[in-house]
Amino acid sequence: MSRFTLFVCILFLTSLLTSPMAMAQKPLTAEQVVQANLDSYNQRDIDGFMLAFSEDIAIFTFPDAAPTTVGREAVRQLYAGLFQRSPELHSTIVNRITFDNKVIDHESIVGRNGSPDILELVLIYEVRDEKIFRITVFRK
Repeated sequence: MSRFTLFVCILFLTSLLTSPMAMAQKPLTAEQVVQANLDSYNQRDIDGFMLAFSEDIAIFTFPDAAPTTVGREAVRQLYAGLFQRSPELHSTIVNRITFDNKVIDHESIVGRNGSPDILELVLIYEVRDEKIFRITVFRK
């Protein structure tokens, strides 16, 4: 094999290995999306927190049929205020179940609105195209 042919083969193989398809990352799992969202929540990072949500995000409080909050801007306003009023806000996962595109978290939250009380919630996050599009909240 000539040097030129060898050079062309190496160049071709290099282009295959560095192509966008070869280097494409695996899509995030529903659990990875929700965990990134929780990490931003715990840092009270509104911009990072909002990255996880679809434009049509809807938040429901069980058993209500109508959503309590709809759309990214409404969610941003809700949580930006909460983050400002809650300097010690932190959520700990008590238990997590992942089922297909759903992540079910039992969360223990402290510091909400400056309160020392522990708030326990169960949240069902539904993920589509690496974005949370629906959250259903269960309160005690």
